[in-house]
Amino acid sequence: MASDKAKELAAKQKAERRAEKLRKKNSDDPRDWGRVRQIIEAYKRTNEIDPELKWWTLAATAGPVLLCVLLGLWLQPWWLWLITGLMFALVGALYVLTWRVKKANYKRYEGQAGSSEVALQLLNKRKWTYELGIAATRQMDVVHRVVGPPGVVLIAEGTPARARALLGTEAKKHEQVAYGVPVTQVMVGKDQGQVPLDHLQKHLEKLPKAMQPQQLTEVKQRLRALDAMRPKMPVPRGPMPTMKGVNRAMRGR
Repeated sequence: MASDKAKELAAKQKAERRAEKLRKKNSDDPRDWGRVRQIIEAYKRTNEIDPELKWWTLAATAGPVLLCVLLGLWLQPWWLWLITGLMFALVGALYVLTWRVKKANYKRYEGQAGSSEVALQLLNKRKWTYELGIAATRQMDVVHRVVGPPGVVLIAEGTPARARALLGTEAKKHEQVAYGVPVTQVMVGKDQGQVPLDHLQKHLEKLPKAMQPQQLTEVKQRLRALDAMRPKMPVPRGPMPTMKGVNRAMRGR
């Protein structure tokens, strides 16, 4: 009797594993994909926006292989140098894909409401936190907030005149509760005095440090109190594709 139950349980578990494997195979959710499929999909999607990707990839793969083959003809054994070239080619291709995926994401979402999230997601989560759309106008000019080593950074997107006015208003509110913590204003855009989307991450990381990690908790508590006084408003979520390795670039979130 026990043997029959064990066989029935084993058959059930086998059927469940098979069903789960089939579900992942047909899934549209990138989180269910394997690493190879993620890389393939990353290449396909990026190539739609960046036609130069194939040439960069070709150069990154063919260059190391050719160089190592030439070295192998001079320094024996040649086959060992060929294997080395293939390894360098794989690393080079992944590096190029990572770089071009990141660049394509900026190009794809630049100018859209919430596009700053593409850059904010690349910040070190152990040092930085961010809140999207803490304030917005009806025309979808938005202000985001980042808290990290430089203090509080407010980032505005939208029509310059309206966005700057909203940014200034939010800066005053934050200065009232920050108690000496720097409140920096950043306007995203390509005009003079603005920070381009593809430079936003580096711009934030280069800001002078003003807070120690132990100060972050107190500052965040003050900011939560400020946010509790705000009316909730629908703010468009920004684009999700991001670069945290090639696999995360393809998760569509």
